[in-house]
Amino acid sequence: MSGFELLLEYLTRYFPILLYIFVALVFGVLTLLLSYWVHPKYPETEKLTTYECGSEPFSDARMPFPVRYYIFAMLFVIFDIEVIFLYPWAVVFTKVGLIGLIEMLVFIALFLVAYVYAWRKGALEWD
Repeated sequence: MSGFELLLEYLTRYFPILLYIFVALVFGVLTLLLSYWVHPKYPETEKLTTYECGSEPFSDARMPFPVRYYIFAMLFVIFDIEVIFLYPWAVVFTKVGLIGLIEMLVFIALFLVAYVYAWRKGALEWD
């Protein structure tokens, strides 16, 4: 086979993927453009005001969140990842045997130590 024939075979093999990506991009752009052209344009003063549950805004809505919120969110993500790792391990539990059980117990023990540490530091208290 010549280089051109190999290139042609390579391109025909991946043509459906390229076509799918192209159609998805065209669809996304056309949908955005169509919605921009078709949507009703009635700028009124009432529509341009800040909406805050129907009441008049009395301060700036962009106030900083306390650091405790971010710590709480990061702890949630970390313990959520632990649960995500437990499911595949449970699926292949019979195949991994005793070594897999010991590794998972070490993994859970590390998260338990982190949980106790966070609890003692007060990171789980919501003031």
